[in-house]
Amino acid sequence: MVIKLDAIGDYILFRNFLEVLKHSEKYKDYQIDLLGNELWKDIALTYDQSFISNFYFTKPHSLYDQPLQCLKLGWKLFKNSYEIVLQPTYTRTLIIDGLAALTVGKEIIGFESDNELIHQKYKRKTDKFYSQKLKLPIDTIFEFERSRYFFQEIIGEPINLKKPYFPINPTKNNYIVVFPGAGFIKREWGIEKFLLLCELIVAHTNFIIVLAGGESELSHAESLMKKLPPDRIINQIGKTTLPELINQIAASRCVISNDTSAVHIAAACNTPAICIHGVAHYKRFIPYPEHISSNLVFIYEKMPCFNCNWNCIYETKANEPFPCIAINTVEQVWEAFNKLMEN
Repeated sequence: MVIKLDAIGDYILFRNFLEVLKHSEKYKDYQIDLLGNELWKDIALTYDQSFISNFYFTKPHSLYDQPLQCLKLGWKLFKNSYEIVLQPTYTRTLIIDGLAALTVGKEIIGFESDNELIHQKYKRKTDKFYSQKLKLPIDTIFEFERSRYFFQEIIGEPINLKKPYFPINPTKNNYIVVFPGAGFIKREWGIEKFLLLCELIVAHTNFIIVLAGGESELSHAESLMKKLPPDRIINQIGKTTLPELINQIAASRCVISNDTSAVHIAAACNTPAICIHGVAHYKRFIPYPEHISSNLVFIYEKMPCFNCNWNCIYETKANEPFPCIAINTVEQVWEAFNKLMEN
């Protein structure tokens, strides 16, 4: 059993190691099951089904308020009598640790972890659920490289994967994909800045702008559609499945986004991308290491309070972005866009 309950971007930075695990000398004859997050179910079923025997999907955050559902899921996993349970997420939570324990696997292997999402008094108890806890090297920061380290230790052989990837290579089309939302308004650059940027793209290029994102961001689409030429903008927010979105990004000339899964999808599709972001998890998820980010541009200012895990020390209004995101300018993004398109 492999347990991976993080969000979409986390899964994209992880999923290629399922193939590595399945083809490894040590586990090539094993049945491998995956317990995952319903958020990325469509991605797993589309791209990773050949490596997994059985999928189990859940909504991990809802399990805190639904203990009976948690126990039912645990019972289902327990009946499978797993020999080995792998929990490769570095930042553990009470639900992740609890589900790992409910499998009652003969071996349960995870990371030693930190206290970012689990209180120390609970972590002292859940540490005992694991038969082995790997200690992450201090210089292994980027999430993809953390997963590589974990699986190298598990399979006992080097892994040569350099970056996440999807096995697709579509023809490029004349459009730019823009993600104006981020799922949480305080982590968004701001619709006014995205409008100014889109106006520059319309005025100085012949690209079509395709708006993308989840249904919760439909208001962003309405704001932009009202003020941009209808023949130069297409609203796809809330209208695509994740596999469709992946194909859409793969076929685009460039992605411009807040800190969302779109950036990781673009990286995995070798599509140029610009990400406007804060520095709450500096170098863990973004920016990417230089050796794998030749066509990715990350717009940010490294403030003294970086790596705050989004525990912002500044007081801001409810509808205002965090200062480390608001500080980024339209001029910075426009300049980066032009350089990226020239290359």
